[in-house]
Parts: sequence; C-alpha cells; structure tokens
Amino acid sequence: MKRQKRDMTDRAFTKGYQTGASGRSKDICPHTEPQLRQAWLTGWREGRVDNWEGLIGISGLQRANKAPFL
Repeated sequence: MKRQKRDMTDRAFTKGYQTGASGRSKDICPHTEPQLRQAWLTGWREGRVDNWEGLIGISGLQRANKAPFL
C-alpha cells in the first residue's frame, strides 16, 4: 500500500519536535523558507517543553503526532 506524502509543514513540525525532544539545539534548523522554518521551530519548542516536563520516550510519542498550528 502506498503512503501519501504528508504536508511539508506537518513534516517540518514533526522533525522539529523530534529534535527538540532529544535536547538538540534549534540552530540546526534545515529550513530557509519562512513557513517551514516557523513550523520546525514551533515543533522544536514543543519538543523542548515536553523534554523539560519529562514527556520523553513513549509518553511523548502521542504529542509528536499532533501539530497545534494547523
């Protein structure tokens, strides 16, 4: 079964969340387009907050799939 490609902003958010949840720096954002960069940084911030609150691993997985800005 083929999977449809996800929206690029959704993908940027998810990748940013994963980066933030792992504790890495926001300076490694790979996007230069403003909309994608904003989505990535929003995901990064959410991931950092979840990391600080201890929502990592399985408990943080559900949060990673929710994009609040859409």
